[in-house]
Amino acid sequence: MVPGRVSVIMGVYNCSSTVEEAVRSIVNQTYPDWELVVCDDCSKDDTAQKVLAFAGELGGKLIFLQNEKNLMLAATLNRCLEHVSGEFVARMDGDDISLPDRFEKQVAFLNAHPEYELVGTLMAPFDETGRKGTRAMPEEPDKYRIRTNTPFAHATVMARSRMFKALGGYRVSPEITRCEDVDLWFRFFEAGYRGYNIQEALYLVREDSKNFSRRNIRHALNTSRVLKRGFKALKFPLKYYPYILKPVACAVIPPSWMAGYHKKADSKSEKGRDANA
Repeated sequence: MVPGRVSVIMGVYNCSSTVEEAVRSIVNQTYPDWELVVCDDCSKDDTAQKVLAFAGELGGKLIFLQNEKNLMLAATLNRCLEHVSGEFVARMDGDDISLPDRFEKQVAFLNAHPEYELVGTLMAPFDETGRKGTRAMPEEPDKYRIRTNTPFAHATVMARSRMFKALGGYRVSPEITRCEDVDLWFRFFEAGYRGYNIQEALYLVREDSKNFSRRNIRHALNTSRVLKRGFKALKFPLKYYPYILKPVACAVIPPSWMAGYHKKADSKSEKGRDANA
């Protein structure tokens, strides 16, 4: 592994309209030592061509992989992990934006705090009308955070490469489709690792009601199963077990209601941060 290098892993699928902006946000990072490993999961549009258009500009900093068939996110990210060379691994999605100083601040944190294996950031949802507040995350989540919500915003995290190697990357199974991050966090805490969230929005996540409409009952049931297994592995008290049903309850709520709830919560979080500034 190359000391100090950040290997960015990005699985992309049918994000032709946004992937150029996502890649450009990596190119614009103030931290200079990075490589971008992109794996296209058999997109049906010209996502791959738009990523490859950066090859001349980026040279060896761009590693492009193409799946022969659609493998879904976990397996696609594992392919990316097979090609990383950096001391650190950062996540990035093909429809989002990393602010220019994201990597610089995350690397500085990990270098200053060897006791942490991973660092995330806050994220700010946005759509065509602009930013919609900041999504709150706990500064140092413990394992019990996962009973109600994610301890880290998956796409914002930067981890030491050794962590992914020790955990065996992402677990691939139809039973954890669209909740591979939840499974990863359970294994992260089970291994005794510690993580931290920088209390600054360094990542913009593209979000509208369509995002919530993708969360169907099957995926919610997957999440509930992962929660049940994780609760047992981490020896959670029985009083927490009703939280296993939360993903299913959220899945039956109309997408427009969920989008409205998050918009209101993000706005409230932003106002609270302004008041404490």
